[in-house]
Amino acid sequence: MLGRADLGQGTCRSRPKIALVGTEHEVLAAVLQIRDGALSVLAWRRAKPPDEGRWALPGGRLGADEDVEASVLRQLAEKVDVREVAHVEQIGVFSRPDRVPGARVVATAFLGLVPCDAQPAVPDDTAWHPVAAPPPTAFDHAAIVAAAHERLRAKLSYTNLGFALAPRTFTISALRDLYAAALGHPVSATNLQRVLTRREVLEPTGGVAAPGPTGGRPAALFRFTQRSLRVTDAFAVLKPPGDPARGAVP
Repeated sequence: MLGRADLGQGTCRSRPKIALVGTEHEVLAAVLQIRDGALSVLAWRRAKPPDEGRWALPGGRLGADEDVEASVLRQLAEKVDVREVAHVEQIGVFSRPDRVPGARVVATAFLGLVPCDAQPAVPDDTAWHPVAAPPPTAFDHAAIVAAAHERLRAKLSYTNLGFALAPRTFTISALRDLYAAALGHPVSATNLQRVLTRREVLEPTGGVAAPGPTGGRPAALFRFTQRSLRVTDAFAVLKPPGDPARGAVP
């Protein structure tokens, strides 16, 4: 039988000592908006190391007396002057130990959506960038933007989340353009109207849009029946035209 001395001399390996260090908590927001026909993300340029000159998502340290959603909304308003957020939701926790240099920082990341007709007066070091062609980003922020975009695409398929991208009233062709920009593939205006009407997501306002430069019959105006998130078809997937998947909107 092995004695206590034997156990202490290599028969059982002792666990390595790990220095305990404080973990900080930050909130970050991938704020998306359709601008000039392209899905864009808001970012600010870092002026100091680490990752000096790279573009970072807005956010900051979680306050001791606030929850994560309250914190991200506060910091969007205070730091980048964005208050017209029509929808915000948590997309994940990014906790890789080496995601930022120095002390460990865990990030709770959010998707924020701003309607296409809003024009936030952002600071000079902040700008909108196309999601499809982003500038060099700081730390793991590119992964957060990708996760936010994927969440948006999924939610457009089975909820009424389009309300957060659109103005209060719109034509079907304008809404089609917003969905196409967010999804990244063409969308049929006729089928989009059919699907969203069947789900009781859209309703006509009774008004018409101003005629275009070529004249013609004025287009009818529509609005979302609700401007808060609602699941409309839990199994639907908006796919490109010709895709045979269930729920596809060609």
